[in-house]
Amino acid sequence: MLQGFFQIALTLIILAVIAPVFGKYIARVFLKKSTLFNRAINPIERFIFAVAGVRYKDNMTGRQYIQAILISNLVMGVFVFSLLMLQGLLPLNPTILNAPSWDLALHTAISFVTNTNQQHYSGETTYSYASQMLALGFLMFTSAATGLAVGIAFIRGLTGRLLGNFYVDLTLSITRILLPISFCGALLLLLAGVPETLASPAIVTTLEGTTQTIARGPVAHFEIIKQLGENGGGFFGINSAHPFENPSTFTNLLATITMLSIPMSLIFTYGIFANNTKQAWLLFWMVFSIFIVLVGITAVAEYQGNLFVNNTIFGGEQPSLEGKEVRFGWAQTALWAVSTTATMCGAVNGMHDSLMPAGGFSTLFNMFLQIIWGGQGTGTAYLFIYSILTVFITGLMVGRTPEFLGRKIEKKEIVLASLVLLVHPIFVLIPSAIALSFPDTLAGISNPGFHGLSQVVYEYTSASANNGSGFEGLGDATLWWNLSTSISLLGGRYIPIIALLLLADSMAHKQPVPETAGTLRTDTLLFTSVTAGVILILGVLTFFPVLALGPIAEGFQLLRNE
Repeated sequence: MLQGFFQIALTLIILAVIAPVFGKYIARVFLKKSTLFNRAINPIERFIFAVAGVRYKDNMTGRQYIQAILISNLVMGVFVFSLLMLQGLLPLNPTILNAPSWDLALHTAISFVTNTNQQHYSGETTYSYASQMLALGFLMFTSAATGLAVGIAFIRGLTGRLLGNFYVDLTLSITRILLPISFCGALLLLLAGVPETLASPAIVTTLEGTTQTIARGPVAHFEIIKQLGENGGGFFGINSAHPFENPSTFTNLLATITMLSIPMSLIFTYGIFANNTKQAWLLFWMVFSIFIVLVGITAVAEYQGNLFVNNTIFGGEQPSLEGKEVRFGWAQTALWAVSTTATMCGAVNGMHDSLMPAGGFSTLFNMFLQIIWGGQGTGTAYLFIYSILTVFITGLMVGRTPEFLGRKIEKKEIVLASLVLLVHPIFVLIPSAIALSFPDTLAGISNPGFHGLSQVVYEYTSASANNGSGFEGLGDATLWWNLSTSISLLGGRYIPIIALLLLADSMAHKQPVPETAGTLRTDTLLFTSVTAGVILILGVLTFFPVLALGPIAEGFQLLRNE
């Protein structure tokens, strides 16, 4: 037990040390200051901008930034969909895989272009090396960079700066953050035993004398951007539980750190942009505290295991190891499950469908709130949406016009902030209700009762939150699931992005008002505590009925059986 909690604590300490340093580096990149890679990367970036016709110092309005995102993402999505449908005619297809069905290809393209990577397929038996590298791997970089660019543009607007240029931000995100770290990380994974080969699957003879086909491929470079970019889509069907994706505790630690590093660091990036590192530290510890509580709840439940099974079969306490890899055990599986749903990565090193009810609660709760730590760039933006709403609520309570960072919060900002928060439940609860109304023909639920409800809600929550993980007891490889989740993928990604950028553009053009004795400071422990309360209350009020009918009810059912 102590060893498991020590592993969790050590991982969290490493991340707490890395986050402020990495956050400072990200801020220097987007503030156009000198960094370690300037001499090597500057010529490459100048060439890219020259070929693309992009002016480095140009700034876009909110509408122009939105237009650039939508057009570029549409072009990339059509390109990838075409590659997937032409898979059977393309090279790098050693197992001679044919094209997937049109609805699966469409869902895959939408899923990866939205940085969700929700998979209704098994990678090694559905997509060729060309599809995995040239289509899905390409989107792993560009979709992650799109989210990071949105987060930076939002921070700029919030702090009174112009939004910048999307194409410049997209390029800098790849050349100075995602690509260098991915290159180094892929080398580390290679040294740790993760394969990187274009050879066809290996055919071996087992000890029993039978023939076995062992899938392999260019995994190492795919794996590192999967984690760093919070993509989550696995090269193999069982994702990071596969020994070729995540063979050891070292690779598991590396994956966890890369998964959490950017969303944790962006809070400090905001602090530098706002010239207020005190507020950044307060927000960091607020989110960190909620994160630790959720990790603790999940880890304790997995360590205690199923009390009914333990009392009936073992006659004592045993950890729950169903759906887990023994090389990771209960502790690292619990930490990963909370981390992957907190960051919107969605990769799994154990089966979430086998988590104890407390684990199902924590993973769903993370995706409901989307700010612990949130998606690539957009999670930080969501965190400040809650801060803006807190300013508004507290302003109403004391009878003052609400202000954030010296700029008035008015009707337009509140409408846009409310839209960001309302989109998610709309694209989760409505399709979930439809699917649950037709459990035999649409839902494909493998577990009846409370857990079956959690399976369905989890699938749409994962799609709308752009997470991608799943309670994989669900039969989701159907036309209904491919198309219905695609709607949640698109709505959960682009409507909030549009609202965030319009809000940031509005804030950027407001005249700052002088601070007075009555100004509500946002860099105090009191304000941070109120923000935490607003976050938890809004999250509970919106989704508590689902949590009560799903993991909470399932937990009480286990206690009653025990």
